Amino acid sequence: MERALHVGVAIHNAGHYHAAHDAWEEPWLELPEGDDERLLHGLIQYTAAIHHARNRNWAGATGLAGSAREYLDGLPTDYRGLDLGPVREALSALESDPEWIERTSPPPLVHRGEAPSLPGLRVEECLDAAPLVAAAEGYGVEPVERGCEYAREAIAADESNAFLALCTDFVRDPARRGLVYGRLAEHVDRRRVRERDVEGLFDPGN
Repeated sequence: MERALHVGVAIHNAGHYHAAHDAWEEPWLELPEGDDERLLHGLIQYTAAIHHARNRNWAGATGLAGSAREYLDGLPTDYRGLDLGPVREALSALESDPEWIERTSPPPLVHRGEAPSLPGLRVEECLDAAPLVAAAEGYGVEPVERGCEYAREAIAADESNAFLALCTDFVRDPARRGLVYGRLAEHVDRRRVRERDVEGLFDPGN
């Protein structure tokens, strides 16, 4: 819950509102009814309201803004370290005037006293965020997912590998993201070729 919340906030603050929704959706679906579920449900609908407003779907934006506000109502302003004050103000603005989104940007989300950013994510948070960032920016998701899988294997073995560095750089360094993606995809392709070369070597008949 805590890691998903932090990753989603950093993705939101990078302007990838739909991807932030995706960061929160899986943990939200696993939560029982309660304040944590209400928080993620409200945030998911908040980012969806922003997404619809940015696409000029005014009815969708106002409906989701009202629904998100209702989910967040009753939660403390600093629930789980997330400052909900600016969120509530943005929801009120969207609900009353969704074209507000064309005059300003949604406020950054503040978690535990800071506005998390993609460059500030920890290594394992980068591995969570990388496929979502790839999807949001139009990169191929499969190589990034595969690279993150190989990176997690290195972490589990208490080792380091190129995938670990490339996946974290992909998230943390937007200026070089395209270059890093190309190198990551090449490394994944080479790794997959080596894996295919040894598949079935010990099967009967070989």
